[in-house]
Amino acid sequence: MFYSGFAIIALILHIIINYDFILRKEGHSNGLRNRYYFRYLNSLFAFYIADIMWGFLYELKTVIPVYIDTTLFFFLMGLSVFEWTRFVIRYLNNDSLIHKVLNIAGWLIIIFTIISLILNLFMPVVFVFYKDGTYEPQNGRFIILTAQILLYFAASVYSFVVSFKKTGKMRVHYRTVAFSSMAMAIFIILQITDVMIAYYSVGGMICTAILHTFVLEDERKERENQLKESLEREKQQRIELENARRIIYIDSLTGVKNKFAFFEKEKEIEAKYEAGEALEYGIIVFDVNDLKYINDTFGHEAGDRWIKYACQLICDVFEYSPVYRTGGDEFVVCLENSDYVHREELMYLFNTTVEQNKKDNKVVVADGCAVYKEHQDFSFRSVCDRADRRMYARKTELKKKN
Repeated sequence: MFYSGFAIIALILHIIINYDFILRKEGHSNGLRNRYYFRYLNSLFAFYIADIMWGFLYELKTVIPVYIDTTLFFFLMGLSVFEWTRFVIRYLNNDSLIHKVLNIAGWLIIIFTIISLILNLFMPVVFVFYKDGTYEPQNGRFIILTAQILLYFAASVYSFVVSFKKTGKMRVHYRTVAFSSMAMAIFIILQITDVMIAYYSVGGMICTAILHTFVLEDERKERENQLKESLEREKQQRIELENARRIIYIDSLTGVKNKFAFFEKEKEIEAKYEAGEALEYGIIVFDVNDLKYINDTFGHEAGDRWIKYACQLICDVFEYSPVYRTGGDEFVVCLENSDYVHREELMYLFNTTVEQNKKDNKVVVADGCAVYKEHQDFSFRSVCDRADRRMYARKTELKKKN
């Protein structure tokens, strides 16, 4: 029970520290490196179980069950070393000679362990149990543990030396491997000296605690970077979308909304009709006078300037409503907000300005306004048509004043 107590504590801490990787299995979804780390943690988890069972079975002196568990114990020990080497290679992310050596060493240890355990079925190579249940380690056990010590120690020294040549995150990675490997090597040495204390489990727990601290830190930084990249992409997409909307919905000459935007406005209001929502809006239709004369007499550049003057006049008066250029010399304002409330004053101001412009030979714009009436208008187009008729009446009126 004393032996199993160490392994039980190691298992409990292992689960608590690595909860996110073991129980929630996040390692499957966060990249190749974390998948190898997840496999390493699971191999250690299985080893702890075998180590705990060994303590109980050994005290019961049940030779066959404890023999089977001891065989599993050594196999899982070798498997954990193998999975550790595979994780470290990806964690350091460096295709150097030492990593190839590390990979080969991991394979050799697991293969040697398996062969030794098979031979142990026929002769005591790794361990032996006597009829009274007494356990006695053999030379094979010493070779297996010594090979692991050399592997962990070499990885620790190499990683610590290389860390001085690295900067930033890679320096942290190499030192993480260095300290965790050294901790594991020390506890394996202690395991060799005392068979009846679960030093290996304690070493595995300390090793993974060190690794997990920095693996999670890397994960946090990677997620922060991914979030920043995602936000940057979203920002860029918004800019591109806005540019696209500008190309599609903005009139290139005047900078106000174009006829496509006006069609969208029509759909928006028609949807409100269908939904039975309360509506409060007005439509003003504008037509620029004498544009053909300007184009024919002074050229199209002068005509474009004439259109811009007309647009500016409309925008200056109707500041709080969307302005649309729906044709060459045609504009529409959808009266909203305070413009709708003060529409009569604004219409008076606009027409006064237009009549003064006519006297001064400046731009003249005919207008016609219609306001939505609940029991009269059953579509957006009916309001526009009424405004359009009034605009033509105003256009005729302005021409008579020549």
